[in-house]
Amino acid sequence: MGDSGAFKMAEAHQAVAFQFTVTPEGVDFQLSREALKQIYLSGLSSWKKRFARIKNSILTGVYPGTPSGWLAIFATTLGSSLFHVDVSMGLIFRIQRHLPRSCNYCLSPRSKHLLGVVLFSTGAWISGILLCRQTLKLLLSYHGWMFEPHGKTSRSTKIWAAMVKVMSGCNPMLYSFQTSLPKLPVPCVKDTIERYLESVRPLLDADKYDDMEALALDFQLNVAPRLQKYLILKSWWATNYVSDWWEEYIYLRGRSPIMVNSNYYVMDFLYVTPTHNQAARAANAVHSIMLYRRRLDHEDLPPVMALGLVPMCSYQMERMFNTTRIPGEEADYLLHLSDSRHLAVFHKGRFYKLWLYQAGKLLSPRDLEMQFQRILDDPSPPQPNEVRLAALTAGERGPWAEARKKYFGRGKNKASLDCIERAAFFLTLDEDEQGFSPDHEDSLDLYSKSLLHGRCYDRWFDKSFTLVVYRNGKLGANAEHSWADAPIMGHLWEFMLATDEFQLGYCSSGHCHGVPNTDLPMPQRLTWDISEECSQAIELSYRVARTLADDVDFHSFRFTEFGKGRIKKCRTSPDSFIQIALQLAHFRDKGRFCLTYEASMTRLFREGRTETVRSCTSESTAFVRSMSNAKCSPAESLRLFKVAAEKHQNMYRLAMTGSGIDRHLFCLYVVSRYLGVDSPFLAKVLSEPWRLSTSQTPQQQIKMFDMEANPNHVSSGGGFGPVADDGYGVSYIIAGENLITFHVSSKFSSPETDSKRFGKNIHRAMLDIAALFETPPKKVAD
Repeated sequence: MGDSGAFKMAEAHQAVAFQFTVTPEGVDFQLSREALKQIYLSGLSSWKKRFARIKNSILTGVYPGTPSGWLAIFATTLGSSLFHVDVSMGLIFRIQRHLPRSCNYCLSPRSKHLLGVVLFSTGAWISGILLCRQTLKLLLSYHGWMFEPHGKTSRSTKIWAAMVKVMSGCNPMLYSFQTSLPKLPVPCVKDTIERYLESVRPLLDADKYDDMEALALDFQLNVAPRLQKYLILKSWWATNYVSDWWEEYIYLRGRSPIMVNSNYYVMDFLYVTPTHNQAARAANAVHSIMLYRRRLDHEDLPPVMALGLVPMCSYQMERMFNTTRIPGEEADYLLHLSDSRHLAVFHKGRFYKLWLYQAGKLLSPRDLEMQFQRILDDPSPPQPNEVRLAALTAGERGPWAEARKKYFGRGKNKASLDCIERAAFFLTLDEDEQGFSPDHEDSLDLYSKSLLHGRCYDRWFDKSFTLVVYRNGKLGANAEHSWADAPIMGHLWEFMLATDEFQLGYCSSGHCHGVPNTDLPMPQRLTWDISEECSQAIELSYRVARTLADDVDFHSFRFTEFGKGRIKKCRTSPDSFIQIALQLAHFRDKGRFCLTYEASMTRLFREGRTETVRSCTSESTAFVRSMSNAKCSPAESLRLFKVAAEKHQNMYRLAMTGSGIDRHLFCLYVVSRYLGVDSPFLAKVLSEPWRLSTSQTPQQQIKMFDMEANPNHVSSGGGFGPVADDGYGVSYIIAGENLITFHVSSKFSSPETDSKRFGKNIHRAMLDIAALFETPPKKVAD
């Protein structure tokens, strides 16, 4: 049957739940028993899910208390009263006296006593929960443990750790600790100004520094006190004084393309490809991701714990699935659904809707493989102007918002767009082959660029994430940034890779295990009616996106000389080691220092997202200069390096514990705009370009397999585009004891940058710093 006729016939056949015919004798109904069964099972599954959510809300709402804890209190109170022992110290008697008069008429004395015991037990149980929560919140507000030297834990911290463990309860669910996490504190303006001036000191000459200092002190004395009052008021009222403004003003109000500028990517295993069958790999990956979503919905994932003890905020996980960024004229917004039972799929310029459930049950990997293979085998061509439709999500936000309102507000266009925007996530069955190849030096570069922007029309950049599965079975993802930060996506990614490889697996032929259900309906082709005017809007967005994508200079490479194992032997934080190496590399690359952004987390606080560590310090610049000073001995350079590393670690700890610089200044700026107050200092601070933007990809957030026993199953990490037109973006992942993978981005249009050149400088800087630790100590004369 030509074109997509087979698809349409299958859809029509499955759509018939009942038929009726008008006859002279009346209306003749013919019900489909199978269709009704499917409707019943789907409804049953939906109600089960709703009940599970209610149950989870109750369990999370009373944590660290449990229903069995209430039962224990009730049994103890009732049992003691039988032996004439009043553990309530008269409270039960008082409760009975204050019961409504109607109870005196309808309840016997024994029933009244039992009701009093129930009310007392419930009150004691709730009081205990509130006390534990408040105690835990106070304990979690202590961050002194972060500032203690490695391996030297004080007695007070040991006592604190023991108390946290006791108050944390047993078997917490994903969101159990949310109400016990402390709020992000508002730093003192004086402290923030001091830290800011310290951070720009190595970047400014004496005259410019004096000017900046004068601006800062004027702001501190005359403008900041008023702004700070409003910010403190917000911190009392809001759950987090930063996160909502950060999401709105940094992400959702941005009008430039989110492709390259905001979205980021994550990669597959570096060395291993479990199967080269594209449909099979897509099936196992999708099934694994949906298993993760099920655990997320059931709150069955344990919260991420720092040091295995201190809970980190989990709120960003709430919008991982069923979420789309919707374009607006002035600001975008996030559409998040409580559930979605289908997937949006793109292949060769065509869009499909694929149901993930049958009779209320998640499709097996083998069923999904069959469905994906049907899409791959579909010979029907794209509809007119359909191929580059997704380029609308890659271009400027304003034109996309206008086009969406004008051309996608009704009819089949609205129905098809709703299908994509309401999908669990987006999947691209890519026509290319990607992945690391030791025989091709540029293989990781091409892989990175493919995931970052692809063809500019084969990823739906507005979805929370697009899963990309290549023709050779390699995969990756492109993630939208406003709903959450990279560690959240990394959590899902680690689960998916481990489940795919170590739990689901493949048979010897490369297919998924099992037997497919051939009665499943065909995936549904989405249909469009794209006018010539709409096509012009698509082409305009595509040209903008293509220009942006072609300008990205990407270089990803493996650093295999050593990893965290050797760095730790130097008694230095691996992150500090790499950050200082990046400073040395940048100075050698450009001959000067620059404002450097390193992302850190503030998830020790409720609804915390990120803070900035300003990695270019006076200490790091002193070390870098020493490396090019022939008069400076290796021993002196090593001493300066250790000072710089200690400074960096301290700054990272301050950022994680709510004493950073940039989020506080950003929020003060937002308040100033609301009040109509002009601040030359804040305007200057927020206009400074980050010419070196860096981030570390977390590793082993979920320990689902042993990395040492499976050294080939290291992740390639992920990366992002350059933040400044004349700067570099650098992401790195410390993937094991002997591997660090770097992802370097810049723009071809800048004469000052070259990603491969910078990569070589990073490589050289890493080796040069490591060599300092091999220098024999200087002998002291007698």
